[in-house]
Amino acid sequence: MERLKKILVTSDARGARDAAREGMLVMIVDLIDMSTTLESALDAGAYAVLGASPDYTRVPVKVMPEYMGRYAARLSKEGGRGIIVVAEPRVGSDEERIARCQKIIRGIESEKGVVEAVLPNIGAETPRLANLNGRVVVVASDTGGVAYDAAFVESNRVITGTVARTYRQKGIEPALTAVRRVYENIGEDDTGVAIVAASRNSMEDVLAAQFIANLLLGKAPIITGRKEFETNLCDRA
Repeated sequence: MERLKKILVTSDARGARDAAREGMLVMIVDLIDMSTTLESALDAGAYAVLGASPDYTRVPVKVMPEYMGRYAARLSKEGGRGIIVVAEPRVGSDEERIARCQKIIRGIESEKGVVEAVLPNIGAETPRLANLNGRVVVVASDTGGVAYDAAFVESNRVITGTVARTYRQKGIEPALTAVRRVYENIGEDDTGVAIVAASRNSMEDVLAAQFIANLLLGKAPIITGRKEFETNLCDRA
């Protein structure tokens, strides 16, 4: 496996946008809970997963949640099934969640897409609330969703990753899945990969982004039981 041209660890929507502008493959890491929810959706057989900004955000970058809704609808037509929107608050009513993502829903409806459900953003447990198999899942959130959206404005070379327990993965598995996803998606035209902690104020995101980057560099130890192994990504990815 070829060595990556460049590995960057950055944070926030601005960092995601800037990395996308530089032509990098961008991975958004939002442990609680956007990227963990999306990883769990993939575990459950989702056709595609996306992030998007809620209707209102204070970040000083351009976001286009309505466009993300239209894009989700086009993907759902390819997959032949509907769309699941995941939103916040985690604890609250469907009406509260729907009120925060009207632009996404408007975009979906403009392309004749069908929203099958609006679910709370609760990470590994999300697939237990609805059938996600074959669906397009869009998470609207203030951190990971906004960072994803900001990067997508510049380039569609955006993916997600997590190190947290997911619907079907535990231990080191989610982090290794993130590494594999980088290698599966990196293209010749990409200038490198940026691992983006969704919020610099979230120590979980920052440490997770650095851990994934260290795995990519082959510097992170993997601990299994009582034995510690130095990673070799050429073998493990």
